[in-house]
Amino acid sequence: MNFDAIAVSWAPRLLSILRIMAGLLLMQHGTAKLLKFPVIQQMVNIDLASLPGIAGFFELIGGILLVIGLFTRPVAFILSGMTAVAYFVAHAPRGFYPILNGGELAALYCFAFLYLAAAGPGPWSIDAARSK
Repeated sequence: MNFDAIAVSWAPRLLSILRIMAGLLLMQHGTAKLLKFPVIQQMVNIDLASLPGIAGFFELIGGILLVIGLFTRPVAFILSGMTAVAYFVAHAPRGFYPILNGGELAALYCFAFLYLAAAGPGPWSIDAARSK
């Protein structure tokens, strides 16, 4: 078997899987903040008008849209910016290195969403079905 041929044939499907998983993982942050599920102590009393509360709406709605693959490029671009702001507001003031300031996840989300904004939703998405 030629690994390159297999990788090329699976690349579009893996792009869809990356989009779905990134959306599901981000959506957890939104559900924890807005729906109080799962219960995370530091997210229980978040003021919905605060930056973390507003981010919760982006995380929940954006996560859902990414999971189903609807408006993927603009949603991913907005979420990339949101997670960049989260990194620089919440993590960077604690120190330069992401492993020390707790910002690895925000930084990784930022670049994963930026990639999705450029690469698109993949074949398993509403966007792909609408373009046919």
